[in-house]
Amino acid sequence: MDGKKRSNIKIGEYVEIVEKQNQRSGETTEGQVKRILTKSSSHPHGIKVMLTSGEVGRVKRILEE
Repeated sequence: MDGKKRSNIKIGEYVEIVEKQNQRSGETTEGQVKRILTKSSSHPHGIKVMLTSGEVGRVKRILEE
């Protein structure tokens, strides 16, 4: 599922994010959503979230369980 719409993302879901320092390389990090940081309903580069590990980035993909 796509990470550009806030309504698709729920706290506790597993997602793939790209952290700011990895935007050029596109390297992703997997984790569980702790907080949703983007206030708007959508964002062209992905909704910004904080993972339970403390990492912050934009959602590229919502992982199926």
